[in-house]
Amino acid sequence: MSRQAPRILGIDPGSTVTGFAVLDGGPQPAARVVDCVRLSEGDFPTRLGVIFMRLKAVIEDYAPDQMAIENVFMARNASSALKLGQARGAAICAGAAAGLSVAEYTPTQIKSAIVGRGHADKRQIQHMVALLLNLTPPLQSDAADAAAVALCHAHHAQTASRSANARITAGRA
Repeated sequence: MSRQAPRILGIDPGSTVTGFAVLDGGPQPAARVVDCVRLSEGDFPTRLGVIFMRLKAVIEDYAPDQMAIENVFMARNASSALKLGQARGAAICAGAAAGLSVAEYTPTQIKSAIVGRGHADKRQIQHMVALLLNLTPPLQSDAADAAAVALCHAHHAQTASRSANARITAGRA
């Protein structure tokens, strides 16, 4: 089965909740799934294993072509930032193990792509994701953030494609 636009797995990593979304890209992105991996209170290595295994299953079920993930930012404290980085690593490993290319975006890049400014709040992200993907609000915030990551990647991919096409066209003129 060949798709014209790439299918994108977006990830909002977290050590207690990891959001994920699979979108078909293109001019009118469409959501296949927007959900979360909710982690029980267990030892941290076990939770990392759950993130990896659940995302591996999502990849097997939805067959994305690409993966996009939110980049680490400095959390409230160093311990939180380290845990976030480890959760992010578990998610990246799931994508890399499946052979997906992995794109990384800062929170500011994601917010700018979705809302138009880099300092939007959670409610604005949830609202715009629901509007752009024609989903019924309210969306769980981690799931909406994951969809925002995938939408950001789709937007960047479309822009890159248009730029490449413009260069090819200009080269023929």
